[in-house]
Amino acid sequence: MKKVSFRNDVLPLKNQLFRLALRITLSREEAEDIVQDTMIKVWDKRYEWSSIDSIEAYSLRICRNLSLDRLKKRDNQNDSFEEEKLDAVHTSTPQDRLIDQDRLRVVKEIVDSLPEKQRSCMQLRDFEGKQYKEIAGILGITEEQVKINIFRARQAVKQRFQKIEQYGL
Repeated sequence: MKKVSFRNDVLPLKNQLFRLALRITLSREEAEDIVQDTMIKVWDKRYEWSSIDSIEAYSLRICRNLSLDRLKKRDNQNDSFEEEKLDAVHTSTPQDRLIDQDRLRVVKEIVDSLPEKQRSCMQLRDFEGKQYKEIAGILGITEEQVKINIFRARQAVKQRFQKIEQYGL
């Protein structure tokens, strides 16, 4: 088994941890705090690292659990991401850029409205590029449940987006 190093194995996960925490809490400040708490918890367990199969999955699981705890404590379901500046999309007119920004906002709102498990599965698979097996380990569910949650999340996003595009609802 490979010897785990905080600097080489855990610290590089901070961006993934942040994106996961942000996807769950929808708050940049809380996500930053959660990443810090996750790093502390992982460091506190440094004497058990040799018995952990995947330090990445272990860290992501801690981050997810802390995020869900914060969400429950806050007891406030936000409807959208904290507004972030969008990168300028290279389109031909300002009107096209505005339409693209609006579509991106709609997709973010749809993803944010998904049930937590679907949102987490989609985040880890589509945005983080994790394998089904890894996601199952992180979330503590079976690979089949991961696949089902991802399928349902993608279908919901597609259907809601099409409905909005067609009918403006």
